[in-house]
Amino acid sequence: MEDKKIRCSWCLKDQLYKDYHDHEWGVPLHDDTRLFEMLNLEGAQAGLSWYTVLQKRENYRKAFDNWDAKKIARYTDAKVEKLLQNPGIIRNRLKVLATISNAKAFLKVQEEFGSFDKYIWQFVNHQPIINHYKGSSGIPAKTPISDAMSKDLLKRGFKFVGSTICYAFMQATGMVDDHFDECWKKNLN
Repeated sequence: MEDKKIRCSWCLKDQLYKDYHDHEWGVPLHDDTRLFEMLNLEGAQAGLSWYTVLQKRENYRKAFDNWDAKKIARYTDAKVEKLLQNPGIIRNRLKVLATISNAKAFLKVQEEFGSFDKYIWQFVNHQPIINHYKGSSGIPAKTPISDAMSKDLLKRGFKFVGSTICYAFMQATGMVDDHFDECWKKNLN
């Protein structure tokens, strides 16, 4: 049976990408652990393609204790060295260390706000922003909201959370709906 759905053009590479697009990208996400995962995966993607990270996602889950921030915050230098030997993840020392810093900052945000979800969704007034684009050429790499998010995350000790990474995170977690107007997913979330 042939799949005749019209999708955003960026996801047509293969079934992994289509599945991510169809089931996750742009769907409002409110689970703290999954939000933590996505923030770190978007940071790991810096300088690489999202497809590269998506292919390694399961390896990341195993390597980083299913994104348990309490465990990650306690990682030792020996654990960092072990992670840097793991071919299933992106072996960049700064990105691995950033994940540990992010776990510590994440736990502080949870303590202050009650949940990371409550904190992060405040940047969009707890409602997805629905944009309308005919194609990828009009989609911004960052916005004033992602600028503000980045600035606040950095102030709180997060790493690899520049404005472009924050905007990609917002797209991935459904804080913004940037599905093309022609896409079957538009306005379904």
